[in-house]
Amino acid sequence: MQRCQPLRVGNKVFPVNLIQGPLAGYSCAPFRLLTWRYSQPAFSYTEMISSKALLQQPKLAQRRYIKKDPNEGPVCFQLAANDPNELAEATKKAVDYGADLIDLNCGCPVNKVRRNGAGSSLLADPSKLYQLIRAMKQNTDLPVSIKIRVDGMSTDKNNQEIAKAVGDAGADFLVVHGRHWTDNYGVTPYFEQIQFFVENLKIPVIGNGDIACAESLNKMLNTGCAGVMICRAGVGQPWLIKKLIANLNQESYTAPSLQEAGAVFIEHVERLAELLESEKIAVVQSRKFAKYYARGLPKRAEFNMEVNTCSDFNSLKSICMRYAFI
Repeated sequence: MQRCQPLRVGNKVFPVNLIQGPLAGYSCAPFRLLTWRYSQPAFSYTEMISSKALLQQPKLAQRRYIKKDPNEGPVCFQLAANDPNELAEATKKAVDYGADLIDLNCGCPVNKVRRNGAGSSLLADPSKLYQLIRAMKQNTDLPVSIKIRVDGMSTDKNNQEIAKAVGDAGADFLVVHGRHWTDNYGVTPYFEQIQFFVENLKIPVIGNGDIACAESLNKMLNTGCAGVMICRAGVGQPWLIKKLIANLNQESYTAPSLQEAGAVFIEHVERLAELLESEKIAVVQSRKFAKYYARGLPKRAEFNMEVNTCSDFNSLKSICMRYAFI
């Protein structure tokens, strides 16, 4: 059993080495604030932000992606880009918006992202990846990273070239999701390929993929990675990282009760409504994460069905009360 360790990336040192990762549709300021309150990870990620949108759209239109709560912890802005000049300017903009670290997404499998030459498509172009990392490094003193996918069982065989590009370009750390970009979440992460990057780079490597409990966390740490990124499992349980830290340090931990979880859910929706300036949109979007907060609810299926037809905040609270969820 390993213990939680400090994490040094670039010119910053964090007291723990567990990170809350980026999640499209989830990891905006309300999600991150609650994660910080209950877990205090090393840092949390924004949702992926298009560099082009960051530069061209009005700040108001970008508020979901760039808003930081004054009470949340350190935040890593994750950018998507294909053009070095555009990424250079977006990096400066992210610094202006309060980023504590900056990451380039090189793992997104979504077609519209890949068609633009961004996300996981960059794994097939190490020279472009090198240029993009240099563009980031030359425009900020903040720690810079990239988040990638591995070769998996594919014929890509890019791992070695990607490792060289990352090292030569001077990235401060690397996040490795241990699946190929075509793999679904049913595929077990390729831990040996995460270990390849650990052994072939002099910078910290953060392991990512299926971390939800002490057993899976230790399996990832056994690759030798300097830290671990938790993603999907953190939805609906912002205290998960604190629980995992306690597990690592062999300390006791008591998770919030079901009713406490319900109260956190309601606060999440309230804060989302403030961020989006729309109660209705926030309540509709809460349908995506209500089921995760309600993991232990006896009549979870029925609760989810009612939430999925709800469109105003008072009705949502009434539903929670009816199921003894607050």
